[in-house]
Amino acid sequence: MKDIQIQKLIEKETKRQKSVINLIPSENYVSKDVLTALGSIFDNKYAEGYPNKRYYGGNPFTDELELLCQDRARKTFGLKESEWHVNVQPHSGSPANLAVYVGLVPLGAKIMGMTLTAGGHLTHGQKVSLTGKVWQQVPFEVDPKTEVLDYKMLKVQAVIEKPALIVAGFTAYPRMVDFKKFREVADACGAILMVDMSHVAGLVAGGAYNSPFPYADVVTTTTHKTLRGPRSAIIFSRRDKKIKDKEISVLIDKAIFPGLQGGPHMGQIAGVAVALKEASTAAFKKYAHQVVKNSRALASELEKLGWRIVSGGTDSNLLLVDTWMDGKGLPGKEAEERLEKAGIICNKNTIPGETRSPFDPSGIRLGPAAETTRGKKEKDMKKIGQRINKILRA
Repeated sequence: MKDIQIQKLIEKETKRQKSVINLIPSENYVSKDVLTALGSIFDNKYAEGYPNKRYYGGNPFTDELELLCQDRARKTFGLKESEWHVNVQPHSGSPANLAVYVGLVPLGAKIMGMTLTAGGHLTHGQKVSLTGKVWQQVPFEVDPKTEVLDYKMLKVQAVIEKPALIVAGFTAYPRMVDFKKFREVADACGAILMVDMSHVAGLVAGGAYNSPFPYADVVTTTTHKTLRGPRSAIIFSRRDKKIKDKEISVLIDKAIFPGLQGGPHMGQIAGVAVALKEASTAAFKKYAHQVVKNSRALASELEKLGWRIVSGGTDSNLLLVDTWMDGKGLPGKEAEERLEKAGIICNKNTIPGETRSPFDPSGIRLGPAAETTRGKKEKDMKKIGQRINKILRA
């Protein structure tokens, strides 16, 4: 590379990544093939529009690439083309979620989504997000005693509030989600059911987590977490679902383009296509199950060492650790900083019933997906848990 400054930064970041234990649940390590596709010559092409409906010439191979990526997305999750439409153009998860709301929810209408402190995402209607400024959020929590979802209470709340759309989506909820029960909640109030499976997409692809597809109307996901692809997003929508005689897939496509984005990032789509093919292999299925095993092993070890694990455990790619423990431990910010100084990367995180500031909350969020990619198993997680305990109690 002729740009020495950038080359040096790449080298520094490469060294940093190799020298740390990465326990951030929303990060992973992509294959060389994904990186090659991401930085390919497809980045040169402007492909505004959709396959066979572009606004520029010279797109025969971008059309082929995008259609291939759509087909691979369906294959990865066992879906039929006749039943599911796929949009692979969202640049990331936030605009993907925003596009669903723009396409399907009237301005000012209600979106039912989990609060941040309970494990929801900014784009599920939080006030600091555009999604909470344009639409009204109907916030739901976990049960304060069990710290898990109470589906009966969700149904009662939904029937009273009558949201236009319910988001069954989470960024810091460690337990298995019952999507069938979410379907029952949505049917009880006539809402569209959207599932944001960004964190667990790779686990769903590998058969290590419940699939939302039998029950959801729309499924969104990022591709860079457990799916182990580049930073991008996908929107799946049922072809038979309509709003006022209009297919929701058509409404969502129009919301992405021309509503929110211009030309798609074709190099990014190429990288996603490669990752989806990798996620369809037997090796990836083994990987997905190992991620869950590693999460449970880490949670178990930390609990044995005296740390409180939110909800008592995990069924997914992440776990929440209450490091504050009613003032007997450490604030989340200090815990994160201590661990990073010792070469373990995680993120401070709010926990259900949070009493502290989001900038210095009561816990940390840990996830072994990246370290599982590096080959770590349960015995390694036990050692990492012991190391974490030693650092935080020093």
